[in-house]
Amino acid sequence: MKRNPKRVLVGMSGGVDSSVAACLLHEQGYEVIGITIKTYRYEDVGGNVGNDSSCCSLDGINDARRVCNALGIPHYVVDWSERFKEEVIDYFVEDYLAGNTPNPCVKCNRLIKWGEMLRKADMLGAEWIATGHYANIRKDPSTERYVLSRDSDNIKDQSYALWGLKQEHLSRTLFPLTGYTKDRSRADAERFGLTIAKKPESYEICFIPDNDYKRFMRDMVPNLEERAGKGDIVMEGEVIGSHQGYHGFTVGQRKGLGISHPEPLYVLDVLADSNTVLVGTEEHLLSKELIAHSINLIKYAEIDGTKTFTVKIRYKDEGAPADCTILPDGTLHVKFHEDRKAITPGQSIVLYEGNDVIGGGIIDRINQQEIDA
Repeated sequence: MKRNPKRVLVGMSGGVDSSVAACLLHEQGYEVIGITIKTYRYEDVGGNVGNDSSCCSLDGINDARRVCNALGIPHYVVDWSERFKEEVIDYFVEDYLAGNTPNPCVKCNRLIKWGEMLRKADMLGAEWIATGHYANIRKDPSTERYVLSRDSDNIKDQSYALWGLKQEHLSRTLFPLTGYTKDRSRADAERFGLTIAKKPESYEICFIPDNDYKRFMRDMVPNLEERAGKGDIVMEGEVIGSHQGYHGFTVGQRKGLGISHPEPLYVLDVLADSNTVLVGTEEHLLSKELIAHSINLIKYAEIDGTKTFTVKIRYKDEGAPADCTILPDGTLHVKFHEDRKAITPGQSIVLYEGNDVIGGGIIDRINQQEIDA
């Protein structure tokens, strides 16, 4: 189907941000089509089925439909739960079982929210897709590449979670909330007369609506006790305690270790193969180097040699300067100029040049010498 340059498919969760994004585009004269994604089946994931703050809840679907009805625009609910389970939920479970701390939103953004939405947009003849993310996109005339950048001076900036997007995704994406703050979004929701203007934000992972990771893993892995049951907690080569399942620990964790010690102890590493949790003092959490895989570059097609960028190792990290090198096997070596605390395998690493996203990847491991200290 030929694509209409004024038709846009808007991903609508039923929250304030995506609802205001749809209203703004409609106000600007776009032919807006709302779409709400059903990403999981409640009977599969368990937890708090009635949680009205979850972005994919039944209440969210109904809220999105009400906004579309008020605007007089079409609204579709699409069930992509089967692919979501294969690509996101199964990945999340297996990564936890591997001793990592996964970031499922990054994978969902690239494969589901953008990948599937663009296919749906093509079916409906829409040139664009749009979301309520706080970020910015521009085309660099010198490179002809689309550049993702953080929304300057915005504590709600969400560029960190979008590093996996490809050029074909960015070239057809609109972010109506670029330059907005959350307060401004809520004010516009009031201006548009939306009943969800004061709706609370969702912070939990959508498919764990009760935010109980341990319960979720028990439900998803019937033989969890056999695969990740009771094991040792080890400090400097000595067993100092036991745990009831390594999947309940993440690097940097301090509370809930179940052991006493004169100094505060933190999780340093989770060794799935030996069912062991390594712990140590805060100084042992510090390291300077890491290797990341699944690298996706955005601003530049490639990085030659070693370049210095500002690198974030988690969503709320402010970032720190580091020397970055793409290795021959396609992985990324990062060496920070100063020690960083609790670099966590499985989490996303994102490289910035000013406000521009250079690219990102998934943390594979930190320098082994320090973790063995």
